[in-house]
Amino acid sequence: MKRNCIRIGFLLAITMSFAQNKTTQKADKLFESYQYVNAIEEYLTIANKEEPNQYVFKQLGDSYYNLNNYEAAAKWYAKAVETKKVDAETYYYYAQTLKSQGKYKEANAQMDVFAYMIPNDIRAIEHKKNPNYIPSLANKSKLFDVLDTAISSKEANDFGAYLTNDNTLYFVSTRNSSGKTDKWNNQPYLDIFKIIRNSDGTLSESTPVNELNTPYHDGPVTISADGKTMFFARDGHSTGNFVKNKNTNVKVGQQGLYKAILIDGKWSQVEPLPFNSTAYSVSSPSLSKDGKTLYFASNMVGGLGESDIWKVEVQENGFGTPINLGTSVNTPEKENFPFITDDNELYFASSGKQGFGGLDVFKIDLNKSEEAINLGKPVNTEKDDFSFSVNKKLNIGYFSSNRNGFDAIYSATPVCKAQTIVLITDSKTGYKLSNANVAILDSKGNIITTQKSDSQGKVIYDVECDLNYTIKATLEHYEIADASLKNTVSGINNVNIEMVPEEVIITETEVLLNDVYFDFNKSNITDRGATELDKLVRVMLKNPTMVIQVKSHTDSKGNKNYNLKLSERRAQSTVQYIISKGINKDRISGKGYGSTMPKINCDSNCTDEQHAQNRRSEFIIVKK
Repeated sequence: MKRNCIRIGFLLAITMSFAQNKTTQKADKLFESYQYVNAIEEYLTIANKEEPNQYVFKQLGDSYYNLNNYEAAAKWYAKAVETKKVDAETYYYYAQTLKSQGKYKEANAQMDVFAYMIPNDIRAIEHKKNPNYIPSLANKSKLFDVLDTAISSKEANDFGAYLTNDNTLYFVSTRNSSGKTDKWNNQPYLDIFKIIRNSDGTLSESTPVNELNTPYHDGPVTISADGKTMFFARDGHSTGNFVKNKNTNVKVGQQGLYKAILIDGKWSQVEPLPFNSTAYSVSSPSLSKDGKTLYFASNMVGGLGESDIWKVEVQENGFGTPINLGTSVNTPEKENFPFITDDNELYFASSGKQGFGGLDVFKIDLNKSEEAINLGKPVNTEKDDFSFSVNKKLNIGYFSSNRNGFDAIYSATPVCKAQTIVLITDSKTGYKLSNANVAILDSKGNIITTQKSDSQGKVIYDVECDLNYTIKATLEHYEIADASLKNTVSGINNVNIEMVPEEVIITETEVLLNDVYFDFNKSNITDRGATELDKLVRVMLKNPTMVIQVKSHTDSKGNKNYNLKLSERRAQSTVQYIISKGINKDRISGKGYGSTMPKINCDSNCTDEQHAQNRRSEFIIVKK
C-alpha cells in the first residue's frame, strides 16, 4: 500500500550492487523501478529453473517484504541465510518477518546474528540490551479499547483516518473505480474520502473529495484547527514530480506535500510546498494545534533511516528549514505516519523500535525529555499497525492495521486513567505547604482517603473519569480550604488550593473569629466550627490568664422560647469543646441569648443576610 511509498534507496542500492547477471537483468530492472509484483514473477521463474541462488532468494525476500507479504518474505529470507553469504540487513529483515508471524524465539536467533555482524548499530544495541522484551510489552496496561469500524471492507485498503472537530472524518482508500493501478503492487491508486461522524458515534456513507483527487495517489491529510487550511500528500505523477528511470523507461514519482484552502465548502487554491523534490518523498502531514509546525515523514537527505519523522516551521509567508526529530523518534528503519495532538504528544509508526512485529504505533511527549513508548495491545499486533490519530476534544482515535489481511480502519477509545494532582500553597506568599491534611471526597461528601502534602506541596490521587469530587485541605494555623473537581478527564487533573493563614483579631473586649457554624436546628460542633474554635484554643494557650465568656445568638425566626434553648445548647457545646482541648473549665463559660440581643434590630422584616448576621457566637474577654 501507499504506506510503503516512502522508502530510501539504501537497501535497494546494496541489493543491486552484487550478484547481478544477465539472467536476472529483466527482474532487476523491475525491482529497481519498484514494480515488485512483476519482479517477483521474473525472480520466481529464475528460482525454479536455475541452481539455488542466494541473490535471487534475497531479492524475492525483499520484494515480498516491500509488499508486506511477510510470510512469503520469510520463506525466501530463510533460503538466503542458508548460504551464510548475505549482509546483516537480510538477517534483520528476516527477523522482522518472523516477528510478524509471532515467531519471537526464531526472530531473536536471527537478531543475534545481526547484532554480531554490526554490534554498533542502534538496533543491535537495543536488541542486546533487552532481547526478551515481548512478555513485558504484552503485559503492559491497556491504553485504548479497539473496535472495528463500518468504514472498511475486504474489497479495499483504507488508512490515514483524521477526525476534525466538526466530526468530519477524512481517510484514504483504494475503493475508487477508475480501474487504474499502481505497478508497485497492482492495487488501485488511493483517493481521499470523507465521512460524517454522527453524535452517537456511527458513521455515514463515505464520499470522495473529488476536488482533490487525481488519477494517481492522493492523501493522507491534516487540517488546521479552524478547518480552513489543509495539507495533504499527492503522488508526483500528477504534478510532474517524477524522474524517468533510464534502464526501464518507467516514471518514478515521489510523494509531495500540498496546501489547499476551503472556499465555499470546496478545497481549492492547491499549491505545492517548497521542499518537495524529485529526489525524495515527503508525506503523512500532521499540523500542530497552533498551525505553526507541520510534521511529516520523509526519506530526504540527513535522515537516520529508510524514512524519518521531520518537522518544519509554518511561517506567515512560507516555511522554515525541515528539522529531523532525531534519535528519540527515528531509527535506521522506517518511521512514518506522525500525528501531533493538541497537547504536543506525537504518535507515529515505527519498524525500528522494539515492537510486536511489522509497524507498531509509538507515542512520545515532546514537552518532556523521555523515550517513546509502545502503545501495546490491542492497538499493536504482530502485523502492521500504523496511521494513528486521536481527537482529544471528542475523545476518540482511529488507526489502521492489516491484522486481518488488508488495511482497515479501527477506532481506539482511550482507557480512562485519571489522576488528580493537588497543589497546596500559601495564599499570601505562594509558598508550597507540606504536611497539610488533604482529603478527597466523593459527590455525596464521603471521604475516600486522606494524604499529607509532600515537600513540594503536592498530593496525587488516582480517580475515576467523568465524576465530581471535592478536595479539602486542613493545616495548623491556616483556615480550611476546599476546591471542586468536576467531570474528571483521562490524564492529569490539576487542582490548586490556596490556603489562607488564620488571623485572629483580639480587641480590648473580644476575640473575633469567623462564624462558628452549626447544622440547622442542631447544637453539635461541625468540622468547620471546630476549626474556628481551635483558633480560640490557641489564643487562650498563648494567654494563660485570659478568661472567655461565649455568647450564643440566633436569628428571630421561630419561637423565642425555642431559640433561647437552642442558643443555650450551642453555647454549652462550644464551652465543652474548648474544655476538651485542654482549657481549664474556670476560664470558659457560656450562655445562650436566643434572639434577645440582635446585632441588627430588624424584627420580622430582616433580610436573609441580616438574619445570618444575627446568628452568631461572640467570645467576650472577661479577663486578660
